[in-house]
Amino acid sequence: MSQTTVERGTDKATEAQSEDGQPKRSPFERMGLTGTALSVANWLSVIAAIYVLITAVNVIGSGFKIATGDQAEDLFSFASNPLVGLMIGVVATALTQSSSTTTSVTVGMVAGGMPLNVAVPIIMGANLGTTLTNTLVSLGMVRDKEQFRRGFAAATVHDFFNLLAVIIFLPLEMIFGLLESVATAVADATVGSDVTVINAIFEGIGAVVSGATEPLASGIEFVLSFLPETWQGIVMILVAIGLILLVINFIGKMLNILMVGQAKKVLHTAIGRGPVTGIASGTVITVMVQSSSTTTSLMVPLAGSGVFTLKQIYPFTLGANIGTTITALVSAFAFEGVEATAALTAAMVHLSFNVFATLVIYGLPFLRNIPPMGATWLANVAAERKIYAVIWAVGVFLVLPLILIFATTVF
Repeated sequence: MSQTTVERGTDKATEAQSEDGQPKRSPFERMGLTGTALSVANWLSVIAAIYVLITAVNVIGSGFKIATGDQAEDLFSFASNPLVGLMIGVVATALTQSSSTTTSVTVGMVAGGMPLNVAVPIIMGANLGTTLTNTLVSLGMVRDKEQFRRGFAAATVHDFFNLLAVIIFLPLEMIFGLLESVATAVADATVGSDVTVINAIFEGIGAVVSGATEPLASGIEFVLSFLPETWQGIVMILVAIGLILLVINFIGKMLNILMVGQAKKVLHTAIGRGPVTGIASGTVITVMVQSSSTTTSLMVPLAGSGVFTLKQIYPFTLGANIGTTITALVSAFAFEGVEATAALTAAMVHLSFNVFATLVIYGLPFLRNIPPMGATWLANVAAERKIYAVIWAVGVFLVLPLILIFATTVF
């Protein structure tokens, strides 16, 4: 085989890896690793990144305790209004472009003493804020009117579904504490005081993970111990958030390299076979690539080009909502004992919210059609006047939440 042919083959492989617009070359590939050695190095780096993620969540819990002492509840009194907590979750996720970061940080803070009733709306807000990414992706099709119409509808059906989920479940949470009750029951049964087989398994896993991550977490705490106590805790939280942002971004990129081909096979095999299959495939693919933003953003260009219809995309995005909860569940293993119960409760809030929202909204015919109808209407408006697409993206995810936070806390 000639050198030119080899080069062409390499170019084709590179093109295939980059077809979704994200870099697909592993850093270890640039170092000269190939074949099995490259695959092993890629997977080991993912494992190492997950280790750092869990450690960072542990550091947030410790830092939050140090910074607040016994005043955690007083510190978050400003967010006792559920609307403020919701908007904090929306803005934080919109700015970091990662609901996994927001929920992981929230899990750590709950373990460190943040009241669960404050955390629940933040987690709901994170679920809503994560939909901004695929909305922004759809703006890339703005030059082709019909393609943009289809792509923007596919992107915003996620927005409308999560908005409807919040409209339904936030009042239920405020009145009945529905999600908190369910999440607490599951967490108590899993890592609570009652000794069961499941309890023993989870306690054992938690003890191993916590023991493994403790040296690095303690090291970070020791390095910053020269600071005054409150500032030590604050800096620990900031360092841990920085680490979480870095490793979640890294994990997403590496799993894209390792799994996106498999994800696309699942996608093309399962999508269009029915709503249950669509939801299941969305869940599986999101767990595989560790990013609901990546999963749903993959769908937007395919919808824009007409490969999949809005009806086919819709259940898939609901599965992406469920799949993205895995990061918070993994983060909960950073803790033991009472802290583990609190952390797992926060993680289970995220999972139960998305599962219940899917069952209620998609399961009831009179609710099921609201998100696609809203998305279709908005896409038709935005296709005629592109400025409305920008107003929607910036207004819903940044301007309106910030105004509501300011108005609620000041007045």
